[in-house]
Amino acid sequence: MPKILLLGAPGVGKGTHSEKIIKDFGIPAIATGDILRDNLKRETELGMKAKAFMESGGLVPDDLVIALVKDRLSQDDTKNGYLLDGFPRTIAQAEELDAYLAEEGSGLDYVLYLNAPKEELVRRIAGRRVCPACKATFRASDVPDGICKVCGAQVIIRKDDEAATALKRIEVYNEQTAPLIDYYKNKGILIEIDAAHDIDAVQAKVDKALGV
Repeated sequence: MPKILLLGAPGVGKGTHSEKIIKDFGIPAIATGDILRDNLKRETELGMKAKAFMESGGLVPDDLVIALVKDRLSQDDTKNGYLLDGFPRTIAQAEELDAYLAEEGSGLDYVLYLNAPKEELVRRIAGRRVCPACKATFRASDVPDGICKVCGAQVIIRKDDEAATALKRIEVYNEQTAPLIDYYKNKGILIEIDAAHDIDAVQAKVDKALGV
């Protein structure tokens, strides 16, 4: 089973495509946010260290993020592969991940880079609507009356999804991630996928890349 890294800016559709990938291969999705929440909930030593930084308004440092990811990758459900989403974000993290995997006698099999123009990403994000009651997510065009199709509550646009905020999020992501593109390209495992099309068309490219 493959070890896959999924790269892509906010709004590119990583969440949508990761769901199918993990279903196709029967592997877990590993995201730093989920790892952090799990460790905080279980009040692990690593979780408590991270909590101290978060409560002071600081970023969780690289070495702690790396330790959390290594701990997650050591668990039994990852033995047959996994999908990494949101890690690594920097060259330093990528190098630490490579070193850890080399110690384990393995490495990443695929790095999928979903790419789309900034204008398209902003359009998608700004067109997202969320139900504050049941947390369902919709495209604005699917709820023209502003009413949640699941529970009937009024949908909203999150602050993070407003166009100006979305643009900033994308710019920050691209600044952080741009070096990773060349890093994995030089290793010969980067597969760039044009994600500016509809979901089915992009998924077909993902399936082809992974041999599904």
